[in-house]
Amino acid sequence: MKPIRSLLFVPGNKESMLEKGAKAGADALILDLEDSVPHAEKQAARALVAGKIPELVAQGHRIWVRINRSAHIYDLDDILAVVQPGVEGLVISKPWGPEDIHMASCMIAEAEARANIEIGTVKLIPLLETARSMQLCFEIAEHPRVAAIVGATAKNADMARALRFVWTADGRESDYLKSRVVMAARAAGKQPIGGIWQQIKDLEGLEKASRLDRQLGMSGELVLHPMQVETVNRTYTPDADEVAYYQGMIDALDAAMAQGRASVMYDGEHIDIAHVKTAREIIELAGSFK
Repeated sequence: MKPIRSLLFVPGNKESMLEKGAKAGADALILDLEDSVPHAEKQAARALVAGKIPELVAQGHRIWVRINRSAHIYDLDDILAVVQPGVEGLVISKPWGPEDIHMASCMIAEAEARANIEIGTVKLIPLLETARSMQLCFEIAEHPRVAAIVGATAKNADMARALRFVWTADGRESDYLKSRVVMAARAAGKQPIGGIWQQIKDLEGLEKASRLDRQLGMSGELVLHPMQVETVNRTYTPDADEVAYYQGMIDALDAAMAQGRASVMYDGEHIDIAHVKTAREIIELAGSFK
């Protein structure tokens, strides 16, 4: 799956918000049928989102939909309504473990079959919001339908309650669980996603938190408001100075190898083939967002 820096939640019960979210410049949209929609408006939101998907897909947006969960299964009516051509995947909340991923995958397969979509096309992003799902994050990540896993640590939200950690802006209390998500996702060949910064107008705090997540190895963030998108996209995009630094590293090793050496001093550091592999990946990543 192409890297995603920003996944913007958009409430599915307001067409004006869907249209505003589509203009925010996020790498992907999560059309939300779950927590941001009042219970009395669930059915209307489902119909609105289902009807809006073809238009958003035609505009070139990457579309994900967060569906509801009942006491025992994920909402089949949601799944049947939104599994449509062009939808990249579904976001599911609060899985207890890999068995929930398997169940959701089977339900999606039934919807794909009914919609004449190739089985396995619609992917999954689980939000790891229970202690058990965090403990089993690799087993969840390795499911073939899973494209990314989310280790979001919003203040006073589900994960904080599940693990009883006390939120701080510096985020030290969540470094371990975020690192578990990164390791599990990378081991399974999937994307690790971080977030969420709830202080909407504090863009300086958002940038700091996003930079820390990127340093831990996250590939992107969940985003709550359109005004946060630019900060997150910028933070997760290698800037011109980074690209120049890593291109210089590649050039330095190329020159050394032309002289029969596989290592060289660059900017005061010893670098070799392993470092240049990293440099090439970072430059490729920067190019993928152009």
